[in-house]
Amino acid sequence: MAVTAALRAAIVRAQSADQDYDPVYSPLRGLGRRRLTPIDLLGQSLSTIAPATGMVFIAFWMITYSPGYAGLVAIAATTSAVFLVALCITHFTRRLAAAGSLYSFVFQGSGTKAALAAGTALVLGYLGISVSVFSQAVPSLLDTISIVGPQFEGPVPTGIVTILIAVTVAWIAVRGVRFATRAILVVEACSLILIIAVMLATRTDTATTVALPNPSLSVVPFLAMLTVLSMAGFESAAFFGPEAKRPLITVTRTVLISPIICGVLFVFAAWAAMTGHGATIVGAYFEGTASGAGPGVVLAVKIGMTCSWLACTLGCAQAGSRLLYSMGVERVLPSSLARMHRRFRTPYVAVLTFVSVSTAGVLVFSDAVRDDSGSFDGVVETALVCAYTLVAFASWRFLRRIGEHTWSTRLCTLSVSAAGAGLLVYIVVDGAAHGVWVLVIAAAAVAASGTMWSAILRRVRPESLRAVGAFDSIETVDLLPGTGTLLVDGDGRPHLVPDRSAFGNGLPEQRE
Repeated sequence: MAVTAALRAAIVRAQSADQDYDPVYSPLRGLGRRRLTPIDLLGQSLSTIAPATGMVFIAFWMITYSPGYAGLVAIAATTSAVFLVALCITHFTRRLAAAGSLYSFVFQGSGTKAALAAGTALVLGYLGISVSVFSQAVPSLLDTISIVGPQFEGPVPTGIVTILIAVTVAWIAVRGVRFATRAILVVEACSLILIIAVMLATRTDTATTVALPNPSLSVVPFLAMLTVLSMAGFESAAFFGPEAKRPLITVTRTVLISPIICGVLFVFAAWAAMTGHGATIVGAYFEGTASGAGPGVVLAVKIGMTCSWLACTLGCAQAGSRLLYSMGVERVLPSSLARMHRRFRTPYVAVLTFVSVSTAGVLVFSDAVRDDSGSFDGVVETALVCAYTLVAFASWRFLRRIGEHTWSTRLCTLSVSAAGAGLLVYIVVDGAAHGVWVLVIAAAAVAASGTMWSAILRRVRPESLRAVGAFDSIETVDLLPGTGTLLVDGDGRPHLVPDRSAFGNGLPEQRE
């Protein structure tokens, strides 16, 4: 207790001491720094992944197309590949905390153009996921209401519910991450327990009468891509590094744990579908009581799935807003996106922008998304694979540059980079073979985005190109008395120099 009191007193003295030099601040100081616990970060990651919905849809596709053990192996192999991607990401999260997540990490290894391409892929990916899950949340909520109350059909109730969900998500996201993540974690855990219990307790015929469009790719690679889409957001905890307590440790652990948890659940769902244990859950969600499931089971499944859809919508808004905020700080996008709420310390302009674009996407494209979900999901998956491939290659270059490569890190980063590049080539070739040219266009657009975006910024705002890759850094108020003094060098980087108490000749002059 005495040590704790002394440390607290030293911190107070450091923060209140008179200083004759300009204090140094982190470029991301607007965020509520050092507030989130490991539980908050895990809740954020799981809310973005929404593993309950992923389990049901993986079981659905396994039942619909019956790929057998080939599909099970594809799902298991994909989850292993995602874990390797997580390992590549942790090479950065162990060393720096950035609100831009993969976008900022890619800059550290591959430079500005690659970072802008990764940023394009992340914006496209997270907005696409948000539109997809948001468009599923609306009818799922209406179906749940119709089970216990009046039925609402038509464009007017749908539009009203869409706006209400958007306002609620925006309010919660502005209110703060901690306000939502723990409740989401409890709700998602209850949904998972329900789904697992029903799968284990029931065994029925694996046939299904639900009609779905043909997938945009062959069945086995389609299942692999669906798994990637279902796990999208496992890295979303990295967006909250500046806001996390002990970020270099807690963010790294969350990024590694999230794909393991979801991988086990997805492989279990695939096994349940193969053995007939998944048919009841699939039928209850897609067909209701017409599938033979009891009203209580249908209602419970609908509530659980609706909560997962809403949680995923919220998780995407929270993560996507941090990406827009980081780009606003760097002025890669309009600087208004960096405006912070004075009380809650959240990027409210970025939140409102992300939610507004997602809502417009749902209102305009929801019918098209439901009618041709394979192509839409394929575009989102292509963007995500591009981002993961770029961060894997950037981690290889980053570790090589700082001289911290080992044989295991080389094997991991190069294998993920090669696998990601090969998967992108396969997507383009297979998409062209099936006449799904939107996948080819999406891959080409992301590939060219870095060069085009860089050229535009060089013309209209060249100083922003020097600010890309902003990450959280130590501030003057973080130092204890006697530790030293933070000064900014000519490149804008903070450096710790000896305190004047240790040298009688005073502090070095701050470089302009």
